[in-house]
Amino acid sequence: MQEVEWIELKKTIEDNGGRKMKVLLVNGSPHKKGCTFTALTEVAETLNKEEIDTEIFWVGTKPLVGCTACMKCIEIGCCSFNDCVNDFLDIVPDADGFIFGSPVHYAAASGAITSFMDRVFYADLLGGRQSFYLKPAAAVISARRAGTTATFDQINKYFTISEMPIISSRYWNMVHGAKPEDVKKDLEGLQTMRVLARNMAWFLKCKEAGTKAGVPFPAREEGIFTNFIRE
Repeated sequence: MQEVEWIELKKTIEDNGGRKMKVLLVNGSPHKKGCTFTALTEVAETLNKEEIDTEIFWVGTKPLVGCTACMKCIEIGCCSFNDCVNDFLDIVPDADGFIFGSPVHYAAASGAITSFMDRVFYADLLGGRQSFYLKPAAAVISARRAGTTATFDQINKYFTISEMPIISSRYWNMVHGAKPEDVKKDLEGLQTMRVLARNMAWFLKCKEAGTKAGVPFPAREEGIFTNFIRE
């Protein structure tokens, strides 16, 4: 980040003195208040106790097309398909951290959350927004039985390519159950959600304290792209 960008960011933080930090939680399940929602709610309630504001964003049930690599986002600064992806991109800058939740579908993340995240992160990057830079994130997974760790790994990859610190818990962030009532009986899974929330809150408070103390963001380099196939 260039010095002028850091000065502008610092000024924004100072101008927003007293504003409570906020975490956006994304529900990637077709069920608005199903198992994934139940897990995210446990995280949100604990964050609220830590004086962190929360909002749960549901991707909904309307068909979500995947990224078509049309590159229109470079020109217009958002996705060319005007749906919940752009709705989400509009509120991303006001968030300080993120939790992306998904059920397991065929040992992977749901098709909806996959298309959603592909387009969100691609449009944010190519559109020049850089809204996720150094903002903490975590994945939350729900399943009846198996496929949780593969889905967990899949979603975490969006964070590592976007320079986002990944917040951990004391176990992989997953809950088990075929319905919300089952999830509420998964005592270890719910505890994992609470630990995740407290770790997220701690990181956000540390980041805020560092910013107020004048700790600068890391120096940034221009991206280098090397092709594997050469002439």
